[in-house]
Amino acid sequence: MFCKAHSAAISGIDAVPVTVEADVSDGMPQFTMVGFVSSQVREAQERVRTALRNLGYRLPPQRIIINLAPGDLRKDGTRFDLPIAASILCALGKIPEEMLRQTMIVGELHLDGSIGPVTGVLPTALLAQELGMSTCVVPAMNEAEGRVVDTVRIVPVHTLREFIDFCEGNGPEAAPALPEPEEETVSTVDFADIHGQESVKRAALIAASGFHNLLLSGPPGSGKSMAAQRIPTILPDLTREESLEISRIYSIVGLLSGKHPL
Repeated sequence: MFCKAHSAAISGIDAVPVTVEADVSDGMPQFTMVGFVSSQVREAQERVRTALRNLGYRLPPQRIIINLAPGDLRKDGTRFDLPIAASILCALGKIPEEMLRQTMIVGELHLDGSIGPVTGVLPTALLAQELGMSTCVVPAMNEAEGRVVDTVRIVPVHTLREFIDFCEGNGPEAAPALPEPEEETVSTVDFADIHGQESVKRAALIAASGFHNLLLSGPPGSGKSMAAQRIPTILPDLTREESLEISRIYSIVGLLSGKHPL
């Protein structure tokens, strides 16, 4: 009994495809995880085992091996809980394998079967788009973040039961694409607020127009922070590609707003 699910690891500011393979075979009962996994990922075996039991799915007394490929890429975090559970359920014949072939899955499992949010959902959805996958299953709390990618069907799930229902064809409806923002954020500061400091303003203008780095040095109260805070007000509006690049960084560090995910 073998099955695999698709997920993604975060490497730098990019998502990297990871295949979660599950094999259930005869032998001494044990749960083994391989594939250069961290202690956080290794702890998933207890979360998955308990969540499945609380939903009425008891793991058989058999040898279960989970492999997260590729084996030379370190896997961190709790984002692999849900794909691990999915691959095991598929190997046991509880969910159809065809539902996992074109589906990217991420999510943290709680012991009661609920699914918690994870970081890096936006780059994961972008990776699913690049790989040509049709569906991306994400925690419900990360729904708005996933909806930024409008070419992939985003399926938000609150619990493992909802995920199983989705695989059986009775799950939640796919979330629609994220509409364009109706209002732009109006800055409360302006570069024109700086009076004097001609050399500082000229240096800021040159740095902003030429995409250069800028180091402001001086005693407290000389206007360094004031100037730095106002440099964005003289920059052009972000293109969608630039906005996605910045948003994926915010997504990875967990600072992306649920209300304004882009």
